[in-house]
Amino acid sequence: MFQNLSDLEDVLKAKNVQKKLVLAVSQDPHSLEAVSRAVVSGFIDPILVGSKKQTLNLINQYGYALHNADFIDVENPKECIEQAIKLVSSGEADILMKGKVSTHDLLAGILNRDWGLRSGAMLSHFSLFEVPAYHKLLSVTDVAMNITPSLKEKADIVNNAVNFLHKIGVELPKVAALAAVEVINESMQATLDAAALAKMNQRGQIKNCILDGPLALDNAINLESAAYKGISSEVAGDADLLLVPYIEVGNVLYKSLVFFAKARVAGIILGAKAPVVLASRSDSSDSKFNSIMLAAFG
Repeated sequence: MFQNLSDLEDVLKAKNVQKKLVLAVSQDPHSLEAVSRAVVSGFIDPILVGSKKQTLNLINQYGYALHNADFIDVENPKECIEQAIKLVSSGEADILMKGKVSTHDLLAGILNRDWGLRSGAMLSHFSLFEVPAYHKLLSVTDVAMNITPSLKEKADIVNNAVNFLHKIGVELPKVAALAAVEVINESMQATLDAAALAKMNQRGQIKNCILDGPLALDNAINLESAAYKGISSEVAGDADLLLVPYIEVGNVLYKSLVFFAKARVAGIILGAKAPVVLASRSDSSDSKFNSIMLAAFG
């Protein structure tokens, strides 16, 4: 059971993992700092696509360990995106990372039918948190990509996350399908979807995990709360993955964990041909490093 994000870094080092990462529009100091740290840790070999002059100025200014990185000197951001994605799509790189570019433009490139990273699977965002008040690493999906997913889309989102949790060593993830309450209420679609997902898991339509719902946040992560409410569940109080019903819930939960609970976080996009590090502009260089580390398992 992993309790700290640094445990994952130890696994990468023990397995001698070495991945090629391409940073799209590389003249971004926080992204460069995170990539530099990953290079020093030994599991990333970077390709920097962007303004070489601006990027080198930042590397020299802050002393990043990136002087030996491969550079592709491109000034136009859209050309940067295309070249970076083509490197990943062709197999010349393993991980795509967002630099000084808008999320909209990068996602448009990822979804390009000619040279993008479409795999046929649904794209979804996966976050992994080190929460001081929780007894193990806790993952949350989807906080950034899918706004109001349908039942089928929620099943796809769960499958993306469960498959990735297997890659980082969680053999049988416990998945809590969240709602405002832990009972089925026909007026609350989140409870209906959660109950349907739990039944799909029981019938083998969603595999390789234990999924229960609807569960409210308190009884999903706190065994005492679940016991007080009389909930008998293998997931209650011990969830590995929280499935949020729609994006507003995920967005607020993500930011609450980071800013109020002081959680450390990593986040990536799943479902593309390769992992995508798509950090928010407000994310710290530490969270971007953690995200690179997470992507290295992909």
